[in-house]
Amino acid sequence: MKKLTLRSRLTLLTAAAVAAAVAAVALASWFITRDQLVRQLDSTLRATAASVNPRYLNDTLDNCQSTAQTSGNLPPSTVGIQIVKGDGSRCIGAGTTPVKVQASDIEVAAGSVHSATHDARTDSGQAVRVSTEPLFIGPARASGLALSVSRPLSEVDKPLTTLAWVLLAVAGIGVLGATSAGLWIARTGLRPVDELTGTVEHIARTEDLSVRIPVEGEDEIARLGKSFNAMTSALASSRDRQQQLIADAGHELRTPLTSLRTNIELLERSEATGRAIPPEDRRALLASVKAQMTELAALIGDLQELSRPDATPTLHVVPLHEVTTTALERARLRGPDLTITADIAPWFVRGETSALERAIVNLLDNAVKFSPPAGRVDVRLHDGRLTVRDHGPGIPAEELPHVFERFWRSPSARSLPGSGLGLSIVARTVQQSGGEVTLTPAQGGGTLASLLLPGAPTAPPDGPPAFGGRGPAT
Repeated sequence: MKKLTLRSRLTLLTAAAVAAAVAAVALASWFITRDQLVRQLDSTLRATAASVNPRYLNDTLDNCQSTAQTSGNLPPSTVGIQIVKGDGSRCIGAGTTPVKVQASDIEVAAGSVHSATHDARTDSGQAVRVSTEPLFIGPARASGLALSVSRPLSEVDKPLTTLAWVLLAVAGIGVLGATSAGLWIARTGLRPVDELTGTVEHIARTEDLSVRIPVEGEDEIARLGKSFNAMTSALASSRDRQQQLIADAGHELRTPLTSLRTNIELLERSEATGRAIPPEDRRALLASVKAQMTELAALIGDLQELSRPDATPTLHVVPLHEVTTTALERARLRGPDLTITADIAPWFVRGETSALERAIVNLLDNAVKFSPPAGRVDVRLHDGRLTVRDHGPGIPAEELPHVFERFWRSPSARSLPGSGLGLSIVARTVQQSGGEVTLTPAQGGGTLASLLLPGAPTAPPDGPPAFGGRGPAT
């Protein structure tokens, strides 16, 4: 059965189910018909017994014979009439078929039971139906005597045999029809599955994720088709993002690697030719190599961060104010000529300490990078909202929708160091912690970065808090 195709199994199961149903109906019909025919035959026997001529019964008793007797030239009748005595003997009616006496017939003659109806056999072995009742001659019952009337069971068996053949033929036709219908239903019902199979095989063969399955209706097959289309769409989008990430990463890595190669070749040529590079140029060259190595290491770190799975990480209670303070210390080292003001209130959130610190450092680095010399950066943390405001040139309105895209850099920032991944990492980290981040133009010039995380102003006594709101816990 397991080696058969699904279509063949459905066809066989449909045919088997219909065959079982037809067989059950046929058997029930046969038994009901047999019961009705036997009841009708019993009723006929009782009516025959009631209509027997009393003179005929007197003649049978007066001329009692235990074997068949004929009446004139008439052949024996199919109806058997005989008188049964209490001692088990019998008197056969003239022109009728003799039937073997049963114990129930004797009991009726003896008065033990009122009547008896049963199957029996004639002296010649023919199966008959017998009805035995007390014998009445006139108004009085004859003591110790009973009247047995019989008819051949062939009157029931022949119609039943004919009915059995008819039911068998109907059942056979029904099973053949059910098999044909099951095959048609299987083909029709599994056509979407065949289309799905063909599409899967095509995708496996060609890796073409743009193929879609036509979906009609709202049944289970339609739901399967919609789910498959959604899956292929997600796979195609994931592959496109992967290819774009690889292309963008290759493009971003090419610049620092080219610069490193050029600088190292200059140093190597100087050593090979014996012509020393002036000390100031050599120091500048080595500083450039160091800066490019730092930029390359930062880019690789950003790529590693973005390559992590998108699944929600394990979160724990993090003091956001402490993380912000640590990030501020790093930012002050990177912009020693800048004035960085801080107004930080306690706030506890659920997240990853290292990821949140990296996100805040990226926001501060972005502000330091675009701040003018001797400028000011304002940092404020209150009620779960962290704002970083710089006084730089700001971001044009048409560029704001792209600031959180991977490797996107505004035309004015392409000459500055950076990979274009910092804000993408910020957005991803904040989203995993259940918060949101925005960049908007600040009043008076510059850019305002706003990071909002759900949490509470106090740490829970035991275990992580049930952070659910945007503001302070109550």
